[in-house]
Amino acid sequence: MEYRSDAETTPFLSLFAALSYGIASMAMVFINKAVLMQYAHSMTLLTFQQLATTLLILFSRGMGYTKARGVDMATAKKLFPVSVFYNANVAFALASLKGVNIPMYIAIKRLTPLAVLVAGIFSGKGKPTTQVILSVVLTAAGCIIAGIGDFSFDLFGYSMALTSVFFQTMYLVLVEKSGAEDGLSSIEIMFYNSFLSLPFLLFLIIITGEFPYSLSLLFAKSNSFSFLAILLLSLVMGIALNFTMFLCTIVNSALTTTIVGVLKGVGSTTLGFFLLGGVPVHEEEQTTKADVRFGGSSKINRFLRIAGVQ
Repeated sequence: MEYRSDAETTPFLSLFAALSYGIASMAMVFINKAVLMQYAHSMTLLTFQQLATTLLILFSRGMGYTKARGVDMATAKKLFPVSVFYNANVAFALASLKGVNIPMYIAIKRLTPLAVLVAGIFSGKGKPTTQVILSVVLTAAGCIIAGIGDFSFDLFGYSMALTSVFFQTMYLVLVEKSGAEDGLSSIEIMFYNSFLSLPFLLFLIIITGEFPYSLSLLFAKSNSFSFLAILLLSLVMGIALNFTMFLCTIVNSALTTTIVGVLKGVGSTTLGFFLLGGVPVHEEEQTTKADVRFGGSSKINRFLRIAGVQ
């Protein structure tokens, strides 16, 4: 599926974009966590994901499977900031997973709708309704309560996750703007983002010392079928996540994309208590967090129905 912002958006396409992004995003959290538990080089993993995306789109365009246009330097210059912010977001998110358990990671990332809301207001997009603002603020309040009650608090992990929120806000706002003003399709934006990311990522894995040790470790683990399977799954899901994220942002909006991230967090949080390391559950704290988050998420769910996304 390839969508351009100047094409007509149908309710079905809006719903499909939102649901597909929610499913891919939830799956990617656990897949990345599973890979990093065996292969801690997060920047190298991100480089492989972006390289796989670039090669797949080039192959698809060569075979005629996509109508994406060729490389244009003027477009590349316009989308360069998107690539920088995107990779900074993913890099900090991957780094945060080393010190933050999955439920707390998801809770911190739920601050993104509030950040996008504020950024939209200051960028001149307009002020949302009072109902939307209160819903987003209520959800953010649940994140703060969750952070206060986290007995496994890790300063480094929290810092990385909060920095990731900032960069995610910036690139989503830019993607929405690029799709609206330049008429680029979701696949074209994904291609430029991946292509422009590679030099930046190669530089990072060298200066951080991941290279060449990360490759040596990869070759050492190449005889493990289970590791190769989860690594391949990570590459495939990285492509799926990129596509669905850009599609949702262009078809709907940056705010809708972040709101979908909040709604999918219910299932991720529940599974995160039991999978890949889990986290101790403290009954009173979790009850309070669930009440506050569910209240905000329920209001957001109603907002999406009104907006035609659900």
